[in-house]
Amino acid sequence: MPVIDATAWTATLLGLFATFAAIGALRKPGIWQTLVKEVEDSPALQMISGVAELAAGAAIYLVNPWIPADILSCVMKTIGGLMMAEALVVVGFSDIYFHFWLKNLSFMHKGWAIASLAIGAALTVAGAFHFT
Repeated sequence: MPVIDATAWTATLLGLFATFAAIGALRKPGIWQTLVKEVEDSPALQMISGVAELAAGAAIYLVNPWIPADILSCVMKTIGGLMMAEALVVVGFSDIYFHFWLKNLSFMHKGWAIASLAIGAALTVAGAFHFT
């Protein structure tokens, strides 16, 4: 029975998501500000976003072992932990958190999109190489 490489899959899929989210943001400037503003204005979206990020972060955290010799697995476990922490901040301090992001995205939109594109591409390539 073949063994599934959870680190390779989580890195590749998260990398692809970040890459294509960045492409969308670069194609439609201001889309992330609109998204954050909509979530800021809706307690239901705040809760749904928090639960979705908590679930995704927990899955990433739990399936990636901490193996110091495997840097990608350590990076993915750290990303999963940070996602869980951010999810708790989203549901507990959404007024402060989303206000911060709205101010930040208004003047650094392209920078965040390019950073997301670079991180996404790096995770995708690292995940793809981890399959071999």
